Amino acid sequence: MTMDEEDARATGDAGGEAAGMVAYDPAAPAPLGVVREATGHSEVDARLERLADVDHLTADGHIEVYEDVHRGLRETLTALDARPGPPAPPASPHDNRS
Repeated sequence: MTMDEEDARATGDAGGEAAGMVAYDPAAPAPLGVVREATGHSEVDARLERLADVDHLTADGHIEVYEDVHRGLRETLTALDARPGPPAPPASPHDNRS
């Protein structure tokens, strides 16, 4: 055993790291800290809350969440366009301008 290995063993410092410390891994999941504000539209708010899932995923897992949220928002907006509005006024027989 080398002197460095003996020192590390005696101090509990394996591999040059302090005991109990976890090495920084840039690919590990990390919260993004993005604040999501409520929009007042429950369907949209539910989709936006799904974005919190990326805080627990590695970067390569983010795309699936982003695509899911995007798809859901598009569906919600499409549904808003498809909702029936007030009925159109009936055509008057006097408006014929041919």
